[in-house]
Amino acid sequence: MGIINRRFAIVVHDLCIVLLAWVAAYLLRHNFAWQSIEWRPVMHLLPVVAAAQGLVFWGIGLHRGLWRFASLPDLWNIIRAAVLGALAVALALFLFNRLEGVPRVVLAVYPVLLILLLSAPRLAYRMWRDRGLTAQAMAVGKRVLILGAGRAGEMLARDIRRDSEYLLVGFLDDNPQLKGTKIHGLPVLGSTERLAHVLDTLDIDVVIIAITSAGGAQIRHVVEMCEQAKVQFRILPRMQDLMSGLISLKDVREVAIDDLLGREPVSLDWCAISAGLAGKAVLVSGAGGSIGSELCRQIARLKPASIILFERCEFNLYSIEMELREQYPSLVVHVCLGDVCDRSGVEHALSKHRPEVIFHAAAYKHVPMLQTQAREAVRNNVLGTKTLALAADKYSCTTFVMISTDKAVNPANIMGTSKRVAEIFCQMLDRCSATRYITVRFGNVLGSAGSVVPLFQKQIAAGGPVTVTHPDITRYFMTIPEACQLIMQSAVMGKGGEIFVLNMGEPVKIRYLAEQMIRLSGKIPGEDIKIAYTGLRPGEKLYEELFHKQEGLNETGHEKIFLAQSREVAWDYLNEVIDAMDRSCKEYDDAQCVLLLKKLVPEMEDPSVHKITNALLPVISKVLEFKRGNRNDAKEP
Repeated sequence: MGIINRRFAIVVHDLCIVLLAWVAAYLLRHNFAWQSIEWRPVMHLLPVVAAAQGLVFWGIGLHRGLWRFASLPDLWNIIRAAVLGALAVALALFLFNRLEGVPRVVLAVYPVLLILLLSAPRLAYRMWRDRGLTAQAMAVGKRVLILGAGRAGEMLARDIRRDSEYLLVGFLDDNPQLKGTKIHGLPVLGSTERLAHVLDTLDIDVVIIAITSAGGAQIRHVVEMCEQAKVQFRILPRMQDLMSGLISLKDVREVAIDDLLGREPVSLDWCAISAGLAGKAVLVSGAGGSIGSELCRQIARLKPASIILFERCEFNLYSIEMELREQYPSLVVHVCLGDVCDRSGVEHALSKHRPEVIFHAAAYKHVPMLQTQAREAVRNNVLGTKTLALAADKYSCTTFVMISTDKAVNPANIMGTSKRVAEIFCQMLDRCSATRYITVRFGNVLGSAGSVVPLFQKQIAAGGPVTVTHPDITRYFMTIPEACQLIMQSAVMGKGGEIFVLNMGEPVKIRYLAEQMIRLSGKIPGEDIKIAYTGLRPGEKLYEELFHKQEGLNETGHEKIFLAQSREVAWDYLNEVIDAMDRSCKEYDDAQCVLLLKKLVPEMEDPSVHKITNALLPVISKVLEFKRGNRNDAKEP
């Protein structure tokens, strides 16, 4: 049946119900004594009643509701239509014949009967369709178990019951008050700890994780049990990630590595962040990079006066510009194609656009590559930071935020050492400037350009092997949005001169990361996709640190942000060494650049450490293979 024909049928049905309700109200008024009612005047009033009530129905749009999905909002529309319709009918009859021959009880009883008579067919049709879909799902559909019986789980269950492809079996939820209860007629079977038992006994085909506040550890536990039971698993995104705030079956997606490594949602003081950035001109250097572009997106939401995109890569600059102009058409966006090492270009951008806040995200970050190109690391990460930081002071910026890295702590490489020197410069410059210079230090971000996650994805898609430098290598991880939000929080918290350290949670073994990504792709690590250990690369450490032992960490007003008490360097000596770095860069003297870096960062580790660990790697790999072989033998019957 076409849409027009279906709506016409609904209109005819509802008008017939109006007439039936009006007649039934008279019968009720006369105790169903049919003979005692004078029906001729009643019949004369029916066209007026139908016309008045029909206009109200049309205005409210009662005919547009789908009976198959009839729910509480539809009931509310029926109640509104009946009550407003009764008032419209009373007014129309008053104008028609001054309500002559119309008992007042009829006007009161009529909307009640109308509500019941309009609701009953819709409810009956919904129940009939749901019963038919359930029978069809029982015959051919996949059996689904939902983890989480909260708001997200309830909305998802409602949508699943309309889909004939799935048969919803029940829920698991850790709230003890929900145990034994029913949602949409389906039982809450207990806590998530019973998952393995339920998977065995109820023949589940798909598990959907609908706990939108679940942390990485909880999701990992669920995924491991599903993998052991060889059951498909899916997940819902966090509620705050959904644009509409409503959940449906189409939002269900495969579990990603971000979910397994994810942590509790970040609680931010958005009022303070907004007060610090709204209505201000904000410049982001490295605006086209992974961190820089996400910072631009987050800042754009806060309605700054303007945002200045400073980036040396033409394509990346174009991409973020187009994205911001499309998503925020009223935002003032200035595009500056330039290099932070170019003093004239930097000063031109700042003198023209006068930013009040600068987020300095431009940097070279590839550890092995920079290990043999100290001159470029110094020029970009040290001298580029100096150029932009001094320009911020010259053009009276209020806040300068430098984005640093955990590799600046006890650095074992040129990249980390160059970032540590940049930290020191910003910290010391704060002492003699009205501008607030703030440093934010954190570890790896998931999915950033050049990071391990995109590399593993590419290697898995190619059939392997997945290359890991060392079986015991660990790294800290957080998502790009989380890192950027904490950067903005630090920017409004800082008074100047601080080095803020983001709480990265527990470090993750890269070997574990590789194994999980292989499993998420539907393959078995070591069998379908091999893992090859290649040895630590030049400048790479087995583990990273977020602060030096002598720095110490103090708590701040935010649980995810700490304050490092870094050592100081004399301002004159600092400038003397950095000027020498500038001369070495002009002379392209790599060796001298390394020596000068060590002068300011004496804790830089000796690269011979990596030779020792790489020498031990074949032995460690053999031990791991032996253990894996024993585990596989033990599994065989």
